[in-house]
Amino acid sequence: MPETKTIELECQNASGSPNVPSAAEFERWIAIALEGRQNVALTVRVVDEAEMQALNSRFRGRDKPTNVLSFPADLPAALKGKISPEPLGDIVICAEVVQAEADQQNKPHKDHWAHLTIHGLLHLLGHDHQDAHEADAMERQEIECLAALGIADPYNH
Repeated sequence: MPETKTIELECQNASGSPNVPSAAEFERWIAIALEGRQNVALTVRVVDEAEMQALNSRFRGRDKPTNVLSFPADLPAALKGKISPEPLGDIVICAEVVQAEADQQNKPHKDHWAHLTIHGLLHLLGHDHQDAHEADAMERQEIECLAALGIADPYNH
């Protein structure tokens, strides 16, 4: 019997914002970007600006809040592919930054939440944007995932 596709998703709203998408919405966005992976586990934590600034300062050396950070699971090589569900890591999203960016960019808030969730997940899957080639490839994937959700290209302002 084939294995059932599962996403074990823990959603945490530490921001206090009432405008955070539902766990079902996060799961839908994540499922689109999983690249065929099955049986995965991850956490999406929504934080306020103070917590995001502290995380961004500690882990990226940037003393300001940002929209999304990803923390891939750090599994020993011997365990990769042997744990089910496979732990992917954590996506941390700052509610205030997402809302402000959506307003500044004239985008529907849910569309921006979806974009940043997918962006964070792609980082957990090993994608990056450290150089122009990587950035173009990652943006193309984001655009494809968002199009599958009926969301316009976020880079075509």
